[in-house]
Amino acid sequence: MSVLCYNKGCGQRFDPENNPDEGCIHHPGVPVFHDALKGWSCCKRRTTDFSDFLSIAGCTKGPHNKEKPPEPVKPDVDEQKPKFSEYIISAPKPQEAICRPSADEPLVRLLQKVSTSLKQALEKLKLTDNSNAEKQEEDDCEVKTGTTCKNGGCTKSYDGPATDSDVCLFHSGFPIFHEGMKYWSCCKKKTSDFNTFLSQVGCTNGSHVWRKKDEGKKVVPCRFDWHQTGSQVIISIYAKNGVPELSYVDANSTTLNIHVVFEGEKEFEQKISLWGVIDVSKSVVNMMAAKIEIAMKKSEAMSWARLDLPPPVSPPKEDQKKEEDDSDEESE
Repeated sequence: MSVLCYNKGCGQRFDPENNPDEGCIHHPGVPVFHDALKGWSCCKRRTTDFSDFLSIAGCTKGPHNKEKPPEPVKPDVDEQKPKFSEYIISAPKPQEAICRPSADEPLVRLLQKVSTSLKQALEKLKLTDNSNAEKQEEDDCEVKTGTTCKNGGCTKSYDGPATDSDVCLFHSGFPIFHEGMKYWSCCKKKTSDFNTFLSQVGCTNGSHVWRKKDEGKKVVPCRFDWHQTGSQVIISIYAKNGVPELSYVDANSTTLNIHVVFEGEKEFEQKISLWGVIDVSKSVVNMMAAKIEIAMKKSEAMSWARLDLPPPVSPPKEDQKKEEDDSDEESE
């Protein structure tokens, strides 16, 4: 009877009575997720796509392993949440708001500066793409034996045309890692162990997908934060290899419209209503290989309480106000 191999990166079934010393190709290391890159600590290959990460071939040979690793024990945590004092950060005061420029001012495209490191990275990617163009055309025409299915959660490999008729068990959702738990959005079977997460059987039946579909550019979330000095507010967008010709930031005194294209096919868009007022003529966009910085000149040398202006609080409706008044009278 065949059993499942729990070596990382394998996921195949094997016969315990016939388990050769080099029958399993796996990863002895641990998964590494850093700066949107995914890979294994035991080998150097890194990728930004989770499906590509799951299909990275093992770097070490050895026997298959039928022993399921134990679930990590969670430490006991006191359920009582710590109490913190609440501090409300308010928007500019009404008298300050009178002098605030209108958000309807015309938008101006900020000056863009491209670093040498980004130019070199883009040139290197361009040369690599050109050298692999012919090879990619051949790969598009023929599926190679051993190609892993691109559907999430499927570990099957292509083994000739007969493999196309096999039923593919896969996860139609996307992987979620939150507060130490790992699960798929489509079935939400949560676990804290990465090996158990990888071995979860798919919840959807379908056909194998041996080639990734070319979906063109897609809007994706992107991590960004901000900090300030006495005279500037700097927003850092952690998007690697941004494309200067397709990326821009439009702004007026109180509004930012950010549009970034990075890694060739990804787009990030963000509109921000700024807490304070900036001088557009002295603000600039610095594009680097690892991130993009928007350096905004403050119109006044004052500390910002936050980056964006909170949305206005709508007054209560007449019916709701009447109910509150009635309840106050009853309590009296």
